[in-house]
Parts: sequence; structure tokens; C-alpha cells
Amino acid sequence: MLKEFKTFIARGNVIDMAVGIIVGAAFTSIVKSLVNNLITPLIGLFIGRIDLSNLVLTVGDAQFKYGSFLNAVINFLIISFVVFLMVKAINTFRKKEDKKTETPSEEVMYLKEIAELLKNNKNAG
Repeated sequence: MLKEFKTFIARGNVIDMAVGIIVGAAFTSIVKSLVNNLITPLIGLFIGRIDLSNLVLTVGDAQFKYGSFLNAVINFLIISFVVFLMVKAINTFRKKEDKKTETPSEEVMYLKEIAELLKNNKNAG
């Protein structure tokens, strides 16, 4: 059983997953910092206040802190939008890199050669 566990842990995809989780945690702290320190205060300038945690509905002895829930929803939407923008920017960059490094396939090369031969025969005749 220990040998199987060692084999399982040594697999590349398990290690890749661990690296992904660690990088994801670090990325999460960067995005939270971006949202909390830059975006939320900027939105606060326009709206007036962002902290809704003071909003409470009291029924008898129970307190429903719906303001905290609204804060969580707003933070989620902001973080999701920021991540969307970042992924979109990364994908745009990757597409540009892919176009630079993209080499034509063999079929395309053959078709270009055939087109050149046909063009040369047409001009010669």
C-alpha cells in the first residue's frame, strides 16, 4: 500500500495539481488585494459606501445580517469580473504568441508549391 501511495504521489498530474493549488492560492491573494485595495475604494468614490455589513434585519431575538451577505455577493462579482478580464488578457496574449510561432502544415506547404508551379506554368505558356 505504501508503494502504491508513493507511485500515486510521484505521478506528474498529482504534482501538477499541487502546483496549481499553490499558485491558485497565491493568485487568490493577489486578486483579493487588487479588489480590496484598488477596485473597491474606486467604486466607493462613485457609490458613496461599499461596506454594507451594518445592514441587519431583526426579528425577535434573531438578527439577519443581510448586509454581510450583500458584501460577499458584491466582492464575488468584482473578483469574478477581474479574473475574467485577466484571463481574457492572457488568452489574447497567447493567441498573439501562437500566431508568431505557428508553422504551416505539410499540406499547406504542398499546396503553396502546387500554386507556385501552376502560376509559373501559366506565365511560361
